[in-house]
Amino acid sequence: MTRAYERRDTLLELAGIDAVRGGKLVLRDVSAQIKDVVRPDVANQGQVVGVLGPSGIGKTTLFRIIAGLDAPARGRVLVGGAPVAPGMVGVVFQHYPLFDHRTVLGNLVVAGGDRAKAIALLDRFGLADRAHAWPAELSGGQRQRVAILQQLMCGHTYLLMDEPFSGLDPIAKHAACELIREVSMLDERNTIVVVTHDIREAVKVSDTLWLIGREPGKPGARIVETYDLIERDLAWHPDIARTPPFAAFVKLIEDRFTSL
Repeated sequence: MTRAYERRDTLLELAGIDAVRGGKLVLRDVSAQIKDVVRPDVANQGQVVGVLGPSGIGKTTLFRIIAGLDAPARGRVLVGGAPVAPGMVGVVFQHYPLFDHRTVLGNLVVAGGDRAKAIALLDRFGLADRAHAWPAELSGGQRQRVAILQQLMCGHTYLLMDEPFSGLDPIAKHAACELIREVSMLDERNTIVVVTHDIREAVKVSDTLWLIGREPGKPGARIVETYDLIERDLAWHPDIARTPPFAAFVKLIEDRFTSL
């Protein structure tokens, strides 16, 4: 049964975005909204949107535009009603760049300046024992957590993640999903956009999916499907990946990939 919820304020909006690379139209008329998901039985729900599409379809281009790192050829991105600018959206790149000459704690203090907050975050996210470790001593999953905590240190409520499941084993992927869920629920307005080609993990962690693809005979990719996973009763269930509806939906998306 679908749990009670409602969508309220628009937190992030993509309005008619076109993107051109090397004289070629890469994205065409990309439009979508992320609204604040409010649940009467949960204090801080947060929202997670998965952006899915085959390699080379334009996901990275859209990622950079949403982050305010690149300007679209046409259209705009609004974050909290204001045009996006660099620094408004926290960005976690695929390779989790950290300062190699600083400890984990040092990396967080450099990002946000508040040592007490950094220590509290490390404790909350299971990294207290790695506070004085060097980045080279961390596993891939630990580096990912530190990179996310850097953005939380900066006070970001909007967070973009680039291929967060790439190179992770199944256990680490599960941990990454749990981390994304926990971060999204730190604050009611926390909004995480996960850009990936990993269908299973995107379905496991998201409440909404945007599927990017090309339409026959038309240049540029756009959002060809939006899936509300709450309405499909596929969101907010810890063991959803073990259920037949999950498997059926993943197959549906896999089949759609062949036509994108």
